[in-house]
Amino acid sequence: MYQAVNSVLEKYDADMGAAEAHGMAVGMLCVELKADAANWLHELFADQNDVFDEDKTLLVDLFERSRELLEPETEEFGFDILLPDDDDTLSDQVEALRVWCQGFLFGVGYAHTDADWPGESAEVMRDLIELTKIDSNVDGEEDEAALIEVHEYVRAAVLIVRDQFVEFKNTKLH
Repeated sequence: MYQAVNSVLEKYDADMGAAEAHGMAVGMLCVELKADAANWLHELFADQNDVFDEDKTLLVDLFERSRELLEPETEEFGFDILLPDDDDTLSDQVEALRVWCQGFLFGVGYAHTDADWPGESAEVMRDLIELTKIDSNVDGEEDEAALIEVHEYVRAAVLIVRDQFVEFKNTKLH
């Protein structure tokens, strides 16, 4: 899926790759599960009208699948962040994780313009900001183990942010 999404984004000269685009989608969805895929596509492409329907469909499917996996009732272990395969170099994987975090932060900021961050989400966001500064010049088993750890942390962080916003919205409604 990563390569297919990346190819579509490259084909239309999008300003970002698959990891960052997915991060943005997930950030938008964590704040507002009803977020519109059209807004996301608008951020990806200057002119969506030039994007072929089958390419749009692939991207919208990724967005909608992410929405499903972020539903609070969904089995949480199903959600994962979109990164290159283990076949890619460790540096490429770390760089993809770095830009995924950038995309996520943008997506959350896009959907949540309020200065108040519910619950633990402010702390999590600070951690993710720090992860946008990681050095992707890595190699070796120790760095590989660290990547796995950070990947799991980011996955959990996304679910924390989602839960905090769900709770925040429910509190505002009552």
